Amino acid sequence: MKQKTLLIVSATLLILAFIGGALVYDAKRSEEAARAAQHNLSFLVRMHSPTQGKASAKVHIVEFFDPACGTCKAFYPFVKKLMAANPDKIKLSVRYAPFHDGSDIVVKMLEAARKQGKFWEAMEAVLATQEIWTRNHRAQPQLVLNSLGGIGLNLERLQREMDAPEIGALVAQDIADGRALNVKATPEFFVNGRPMPSFGYEQLKDLVETALADAYR
Repeated sequence: MKQKTLLIVSATLLILAFIGGALVYDAKRSEEAARAAQHNLSFLVRMHSPTQGKASAKVHIVEFFDPACGTCKAFYPFVKKLMAANPDKIKLSVRYAPFHDGSDIVVKMLEAARKQGKFWEAMEAVLATQEIWTRNHRAQPQLVLNSLGGIGLNLERLQREMDAPEIGALVAQDIADGRALNVKATPEFFVNGRPMPSFGYEQLKDLVETALADAYR
C-alpha cells in the first residue's frame, strides 16, 4: 500500500513538473516572440514611411512593396478593405522593396509625387496601369509618366526632383531595412511587428484580426 502511494505521488509530481515545464517553455516562446516583434519595430517604420490611417490606430500594417509586382497590386484593394471594415483602428505604412528591374526608378517617381502631396494618388494610378508599363516583369519607367498625367502633378517638376539625393537615401534605407528583416519577396506584411506565418489573403486577415482582438479588448 505504501509503495503504491509512493508511485502515485511520484507520478503526480512528474505530471506537475511536465506541466510546469511546458508553461515555462510557452512563456519563454511568447517572450521571445514579443522581443523579436519589438526588435523588428526599429527596422519596420521610419519617419519617412508613407502612412495612411488614423495616427492613434492600435493596429499597424507595414507592407514592403514593389510597384511592378502584380501580387502587390492584387493585395492593395484587400488591405484597403480591411482598413475600411475597421475604421480608425488600422493604419498602413508602405516601404519599398524594388526587386524588379527598373522598379527603383518608379519608386523615385512616387517619392517625387509625394513632394507635391500626391503620393497615394500616384501609387494607385501606378498600380491601376501596371500592365501598361511593365514588360516581362521589367518596369518601363518612361511609360509611367503617362499613368501619372491625370492626377494633377507637375510632371516637369517630378522629373527634376526624382533624382534628388534625399530620395535616393530614403530608398536605400528601405532596401537596407528590408534586408535586415529578411524580406525576399513582395508583398511582405508585418502586423504590429509580426510577420505572416505563411503567405496568403487569409493569413493576413487572421493576423490583423488577432491584432485587433488583442488591441481592442
